[in-house]
Amino acid sequence: MTDTKTPINFILDGKDVSAEADETIWQAAARLGTDIPHLCYKDDDGYRPDGNCRACMVEIEGERVLAASCIRAPSEGMVVNSQNHRATTARKMVMELLVSDQPARESAHDPDSELWKYAETQDVESGRFPARMSAEPDSSHPAIAVNMDACIQCGLCVRACREVQVNDVIGLAGRGADAHIVFDFGDDMGASTCVGCGECVQACPTGALMPKTLLDDSQKLAITPDRHVDSVCPYCGVGCQLTFNIKDEKIVAVSGRQGPANKSRLCVKGRYGFDYVANPERLTTPLIRRDDVAKSDSLPFDASNPLTHFREASWEEALDLAAGKLNHVRDTYGPSAMSGFGSAKGSNEEAYLVQKLVRTGFKTNNVDHCTRLCHASSVAALLENIGSGAVTASFSECRNSDAIIVIGSNPTVNHPVAATFIKNAAQKGAKLYVMDPRGQALDRYAEESLNFVPGTDVALLNGLIHVIIDEGLYDSDYVKNQTEGFEDLKARTASSTPEAMSAICGIAPDTIRDVARGYANAKAAMIFWGMGISQHTHGTDNSRCLISLALLTGNVGKPGAGLHPLRGQNNVQGASDAGLIPMFFPDYKPVGDPEIRAKYENLWNAKLDPEKGLTVVEITDAAYNGDIKAMYVMGENPAMSDPDQAHARAALANLDILVVQDIFMTETAAFADVILPASAFPEKNGTFTNTDRRVQMGRQAIDPPGDARQDWWIIQELANRMGLSWSYTHARDIFGEMRMVMPSLTGITWDRLLKEDAVTYPCADENSEGKDVIFGDGFPTASGRGRMTPADVLPPDEMPDAEFPLVMSTGRLLEHWHTGSMTRRATVLDALEPEPEVHVSPSDLQSLQVSAGDLIRVVTRRGEIALAARVDPKLPAGMIFVPFCFNEAPANMLTNPALDPYGKIPELKFSAARLETVVEAAAE
Repeated sequence: MTDTKTPINFILDGKDVSAEADETIWQAAARLGTDIPHLCYKDDDGYRPDGNCRACMVEIEGERVLAASCIRAPSEGMVVNSQNHRATTARKMVMELLVSDQPARESAHDPDSELWKYAETQDVESGRFPARMSAEPDSSHPAIAVNMDACIQCGLCVRACREVQVNDVIGLAGRGADAHIVFDFGDDMGASTCVGCGECVQACPTGALMPKTLLDDSQKLAITPDRHVDSVCPYCGVGCQLTFNIKDEKIVAVSGRQGPANKSRLCVKGRYGFDYVANPERLTTPLIRRDDVAKSDSLPFDASNPLTHFREASWEEALDLAAGKLNHVRDTYGPSAMSGFGSAKGSNEEAYLVQKLVRTGFKTNNVDHCTRLCHASSVAALLENIGSGAVTASFSECRNSDAIIVIGSNPTVNHPVAATFIKNAAQKGAKLYVMDPRGQALDRYAEESLNFVPGTDVALLNGLIHVIIDEGLYDSDYVKNQTEGFEDLKARTASSTPEAMSAICGIAPDTIRDVARGYANAKAAMIFWGMGISQHTHGTDNSRCLISLALLTGNVGKPGAGLHPLRGQNNVQGASDAGLIPMFFPDYKPVGDPEIRAKYENLWNAKLDPEKGLTVVEITDAAYNGDIKAMYVMGENPAMSDPDQAHARAALANLDILVVQDIFMTETAAFADVILPASAFPEKNGTFTNTDRRVQMGRQAIDPPGDARQDWWIIQELANRMGLSWSYTHARDIFGEMRMVMPSLTGITWDRLLKEDAVTYPCADENSEGKDVIFGDGFPTASGRGRMTPADVLPPDEMPDAEFPLVMSTGRLLEHWHTGSMTRRATVLDALEPEPEVHVSPSDLQSLQVSAGDLIRVVTRRGEIALAARVDPKLPAGMIFVPFCFNEAPANMLTNPALDPYGKIPELKFSAARLETVVEAAAE
């Protein structure tokens, strides 16, 4: 049997060279610095060579025909010529044939494409051969221009769509001279099932597929960016690395980079969601509420023209007024009347400064951010049971998994690039188990899809735990040596038989058994979960069950195994690490520990509050009741994201002073006394920590508009006006202070990030690589063991009844993110999903006797909204889904503010609701 690790020695262009295991001739040549032309092969992760363009032909001595170097592997002693007359002449002929079918370079859609660059290196300016019939352009997609007169049928777009992103939209139809690229069944791209990830655009070597933003006003000729800036994506927690392409100080296109989290892949938001920074609604000067306009005048919120309630001011006036009123409330009513919200959209440095300002300037721990609305219950369970709130393995570790559970998450919508790795793993043989009340795109690749009854997560998971224990499928050595709590878990789940749990969760007993066996018998298995797990009054219990499943089977701390709550926002992990939560200092050090508190008091030169602060919803309740009188909000939008929105907005209107720091006039800013115009993501330098615990460098690409300022500068100015003495001059200075108190950053320096772009913590020192998989040698708990905590089956806070017979769930859309303040102002994204719609099952829609597109009303015990009906065959009867990103139909006007007792997260995923028809008045 051949040892595949043994290098293969061969001769390339007269030189002795060695190929590494599984390398092709082209790969070996490229590694050694020889650039062989190639068009149908993209040497990025996930792309296999096809060998169909013949642009990379080389001569192999002793063989009659030339070989495509991208698919030919060298053999011992092989003699390869890539630069002799025969090889170069053949490649030039291939290039002439390809160019013959192209528009002339001066009128080409992309004259700087790979095709034309290689043609230039071979002195090919035009072809001698007759061209094929030109194809009609397709401009139906909001973001992508399709010009098939430039297509050479290299197949890269097919592989990009089918094998890398695994969306299966693009194919090749016809035969011979009639062969052509198609979308679905020959649809226009805009009418196809294309999700707009743009992978095909990035792969295309000719300009047949291009971003419309890189074309001139005629949408035919390309424009050339002036410069390029490497950064990361500002949307979900995946943390994709990307490059901003800039022309005349505007971002004109975005391309994916070979980052560890994305391998050049992006989603529709990451690729096309950036022109919000140039939206005319950007805040560019400080604003102060007019004396004749009360905050209550913003109830109900009028999205049409809230700026009329404010007047422009200088920075000096706005900052002096904000700091003066904040000081007045603190000194008059005491620190307990103060509160602050930071942002998971901001950098680590900004999060650190916000919590430091609240703790040292406001003198309270009443500081929080959106983790309280997404994964607080997950973090609570993880800290309780394994001593860390972070993921135990990166999502890309699923490439080494034999089994994968995805529960309470819709990754193709919420974490699209992470979803590509899950789909890749399933295609390669991993057993995928998808568990969610709603159907989803991942079902297509699943071994089993379990659409359980909403709110019965614990019943289903206890059934799996019971089978694993009852059938002896657990890892007895791991349980004995690495865990505690097994006997209690065994006793508490003894009655949770598949039959008993099936009656509650609606999944057949045999299916429960099959999934339990498939997960437990896997050599390595991962569990991914999202807000469908966490946003419940029993969200911590849900997460406890998942942790117990992993500990029972020893699926922590080894390749391909782990626990991974997929973070929703780009820096929710980093913001939590930096201490932007009410019960912990940075790196999850409890505020009540005197020794820890003394360390921070010495560093910050301040007396700190020893009591845990209030969480997001608790702060809102206290403001509503008049106990919280001052609030500072940096980059958050609680008027849209908090549950029971009417209550939340009334709370904001009840404040003595509200200071909002943001880039747009958000729904929250409408209630402000002072608004401070801040910097958008591409306008700042800073570090960001993704869902994998990977700290990455974000670089400023453009300047903020008008008189908008850097967020860290604004926070510092407020701090100094409140009596503190801060003197940071750059985000680098803040990061340096963070490293003094955050062991997670021990091996990560600013300079290292500038050089390497990304480092995963924990990282022992500045010369060590970070750990992708952790806890293989124990857990950071008092005993060093992981704990299995049993959970009882409990119902949601409110159940459907005769008046409210449906279950309403909320969440994101692929094209929109969080409260929509950015994506609703991004041209392409808003064009793709412009209107609010309630997703309804076909049977429920039929019962209501309305059609898709008709206006209907969703009603809960908190309120009602009207929006269009959207038929969704993936929804079970009795369940509806409302996106929460549309301010004209705000889902959180309806959601339940009942809290999980441990994570203090509201039950956003389960509200009793009903649908009503809307009778529209006859046109006058």
